[in-house]
Amino acid sequence: MSIQSFRELAAAVQAQEKKSRVAVVAADDAPTLEAVIKAQESGLIEAFLIGRRAMVEEGLARQGVDPTDFQIVEADSVEACLARAVELIGSNAADLLMKGHLETADFMRAVLDRKNDLRKSPLLSVAGLYEMNSYHKLIAVSDQAINTYPDLDAKRAILENAVGLLHACGFDRPRVAVLAAIEKVNPKMRETVDADALKAMNREGVIAGCVVDGPLSLDIATDRKAAQIKGYVSEVAGDADCLIVPDLVCGNVFVKALTGFAGAMTAGIVVGAKVPIVLTPRSAEASDKFYSIALAAYSARQR
Repeated sequence: MSIQSFRELAAAVQAQEKKSRVAVVAADDAPTLEAVIKAQESGLIEAFLIGRRAMVEEGLARQGVDPTDFQIVEADSVEACLARAVELIGSNAADLLMKGHLETADFMRAVLDRKNDLRKSPLLSVAGLYEMNSYHKLIAVSDQAINTYPDLDAKRAILENAVGLLHACGFDRPRVAVLAAIEKVNPKMRETVDADALKAMNREGVIAGCVVDGPLSLDIATDRKAAQIKGYVSEVAGDADCLIVPDLVCGNVFVKALTGFAGAMTAGIVVGAKVPIVLTPRSAEASDKFYSIALAAYSARQR
């Protein structure tokens, strides 16, 4: 059975017998600590807080919690924090990673460094789940944060990474819409050509475990009435579980519109690595960080 809401997601993680252990890199960031504290106190995870002990303890105290309730791993620099996190993942002491008070570029550099052996897919991507009153179920979007202008091979990896996450969330055969402005292939619009190629790969069994349609406009992918009016018949039309965006700019603008104008709640993680990675922006709401941790913890236990 698929996860239908973030409340269901949190409850499912709480019900897991063994809690996922998260390695929080440079864990002296107040918004990060707030989310981690809530997640641990809610029974979602157990946290390793990596950083300068005095700063981490001070941050915990400011949040009104007892520092002795958390496992603090001493590291006196960003580089040392990253190294300790990699060690914890490599020894299976931790099940997932979370970025704290450091630059995203530094964090991702360590994740991508081949000597750290954290890659699983040929490509990493961000997949987010969105919950809003204007859509009848959770919907995934990818990739809105890492891959700038992906080519066909990269889009295939992005799609397969997102499908893997949806499988972990109980979607047996997710419906994937590869977005474009129109539904017809136009050689002058590369995104339509790529979408048609991805659909063909799915029909040929090269991309499995899902049903892919594209190119599809957003309204046809998510609105049954729009699909009926335009006479578009498809298993995906009006009922998409996942939207694959053409490029980072399109994806970034789209998801910020969902959260900013549509009031969507979100949970997003980096997929394609050996462990789920929580990489939320500083501007994210506390609830978004909390549910991102929940999504990472849930998917980690489904592997």
